[in-house]
Amino acid sequence: MKKLIAMLLALVMVLGLAACGGSTAPAATEAPAAPATEAAPATEAAAPATEGRVYYLNFKPEADGTMQELAKLYTETTGIPVKVVTAASGTYSDTLTAEMGKSEAPTIFNIGNKSGLNDWDDYALDLTGTAIAGEQTTDEFNLYNDAGELKAIGNCFESYGIIVNKALLEKAGHSVDEITNFETLKAVADDIHANAATLGFDAFSAPGLDGSSSWRFSGHLANMPLFYEFRDDGITEQPATIKGTYMDNFRNIWDLYITDTAADAKTLMSGTGDESKAQFTEGKAAFYQNGTWEFASLNEAGLTDICMIPIYCGVAGEEKAGLCSGTENCWAVNSQVSEADQKASLDFLYWLVTDEVAAQKMVDTLGALPFKSAPASSNTFLANGNDLLAKGNYNVSWAFNHTPNVDSWRATVVTALAKYSADPTDANWAEVVSAFVDGWAAEYNTVNG
Repeated sequence: MKKLIAMLLALVMVLGLAACGGSTAPAATEAPAAPATEAAPATEAAAPATEGRVYYLNFKPEADGTMQELAKLYTETTGIPVKVVTAASGTYSDTLTAEMGKSEAPTIFNIGNKSGLNDWDDYALDLTGTAIAGEQTTDEFNLYNDAGELKAIGNCFESYGIIVNKALLEKAGHSVDEITNFETLKAVADDIHANAATLGFDAFSAPGLDGSSSWRFSGHLANMPLFYEFRDDGITEQPATIKGTYMDNFRNIWDLYITDTAADAKTLMSGTGDESKAQFTEGKAAFYQNGTWEFASLNEAGLTDICMIPIYCGVAGEEKAGLCSGTENCWAVNSQVSEADQKASLDFLYWLVTDEVAAQKMVDTLGALPFKSAPASSNTFLANGNDLLAKGNYNVSWAFNHTPNVDSWRATVVTALAKYSADPTDANWAEVVSAFVDGWAAEYNTVNG
C-alpha cells in the first residue's frame, strides 16, 4: 500500500504540488556559513558538502533534545542547514507518509524492518560504498532489498543475554573466560549448583513464569530455536509454519535454568520477575537472563563487576555467537531529493558517528553505536555486545519479532513450560514442542485466516 502511496507522492513532488502539514518539533537554528570540518573516512569520500540541506525525521522521541543540539552544532560548524523533526511516539509511519508529500521532504528518515523497507524501497538511496557504511563494525543491523542494495543503516541496538556476576564466579573458582559454549556454561553452572550450600549462592536466578517474568523465556529465550531455524532456512518474514528444528537446544538451556537454581521448579508459574532480579542483586545467583536495559538499576543496586554473555544452547559453531541484539533504528537517505541534499545528508550522518563530540552525545543518548569511531558506551552490557560484533561474532537477531498473535502463542508456551518444569519427562517436553510448532500454525491461521 505504501509503495502505491510513495509512487503517487513522487508524482506530486515532480509536479511541485506539495501537501500541507505542520512539524511536530522545531527546526534547528541556521547559522552563518563556516568552514566544513574534516574527518578521515573509512572509505573513499568526497570533500564535505558546501551546499544542500538536511531534514532529519527522527524516530526516537527520547533522542529529540540531542538531535536538536547536534543539528545546531553541525550548522554552526559547516553552514549546512539541518532541520530535525521528531514524530510523536507511535505516529512515525503516518508522519513519514505525510512529510514525504511535501516539496521539502525529509532527506533522512527511519526504516524499522524488512516490511518497512518493502514499503519505502523506492525512496531509499543505495548506501553501498558510502563513507558511513565504511564506518560500520557490522552489517548485522542493516536492511538490504531483494536486489542486495544497502538501503538502511542500523545505527543503534539493544541486546539481551545472560548477565554474569563476575565476582561470584571468581569466588566459585571460575572465570567468565571459561564460558564459550553450552558445554562450558553447563560445566560452570553445574559446579556452582553442586557447591551452592558452601558458596552461599546458586548458579541461576529463578526462571519464573509469572507474567512479569515469563516474557524472558517465551519471548527472549524462545528466540534461540527460532533464530537458528530461520537462519538455516533463510526466513526473513513471518512464516505460516515452523519446524522446531532446534527444540532440543531449547530444552538444553531450559533444563539448565530449572536445575542449577535454588528455585523450586514446581512453583515457577508463580515466580515473578522481581523475585528473580532480587536473587541476583542480593548475590544469591551468579547468572540472570535479561537485557541491556537492566544495567543502570543493577549498578544502582551495587553490582559493578558484571558483564553479559551470549545465551548458549548447544548449537554447532555457537562459540562465534554474539548477544541477542536487534533494532528498529535504521537510517535511510531519500533518493528522491536533489543530489546536493543527498550529499549533505550523508555528510551529516558520517559526522554524527565520527566527530568526537557528536559521537559521544549519540552514545550517551542511544547506547552502543556499531561504528568504528564511536566511543564505548558506559553501559557495560552494550559494550559487551559491540565488542563481540567487532570481533566478527554473528548477531543473534530478534526472530521472535515474527511471532503470530504473540500474546496467545506465548501463553500456550508458558503453560507447557510450567508443566514440563514440574515434571520434566519426554512426554511433557513433547507438549512444549507442540505449543511451539502447532501453536505457531494455529495462531498464524487465527490472524491470517
